[in-house]
Amino acid sequence: MTLYTRTGDDGTTGLFGGPRVRKDDPRVEAFGTVDEFNASLGLAIAMCNAASAFESALAERLRGLQSRLFDLGADLATPMDSQHASKIARIELEHAAQIEQWIDEVEASNEPMRNFVLPGGTELAARLHVARAVCRRAERCTIQLAASQSINPLTIILMNRVSDLLFALARRVNREAGVADVPWIP
Repeated sequence: MTLYTRTGDDGTTGLFGGPRVRKDDPRVEAFGTVDEFNASLGLAIAMCNAASAFESALAERLRGLQSRLFDLGADLATPMDSQHASKIARIELEHAAQIEQWIDEVEASNEPMRNFVLPGGTELAARLHVARAVCRRAERCTIQLAASQSINPLTIILMNRVSDLLFALARRVNREAGVADVPWIP
């Protein structure tokens, strides 16, 4: 089987169990941006130092999150009324609850925030901040999709929680490296 199919040469792509749509369709934009977000997490994972217990555990959690993002992409790519909807794993409330638990664990070791924090610090923290920004863009694309098409509303909730997790993780990575938060100075 070849990697190329030529079926998208006309500017369309097929949804799972659904019709072919233009590649600039809001649904394709939403799951495509989730894919970009997933790739940005891959960059953060590549920066994790396997010799560090903290960063090794972080990489493992982020890899698990990448798998959930594949589920999220499939959820967005499969219309709710698709005849094949039962063949995919939809995002569920338990996925958001798991992310909330991770946020609480990470935040327990972070200093309380007293002001807005600029993105940056170590390279790993900066990559997590970039991933957070891409996650927010994916969330906006999904909200735009929801305005015109039926989607699983839990996809939006999950992305909102994940962006919070990445912010907390970026701060924790900096703290682990001895790098202080850089406050926003208005």
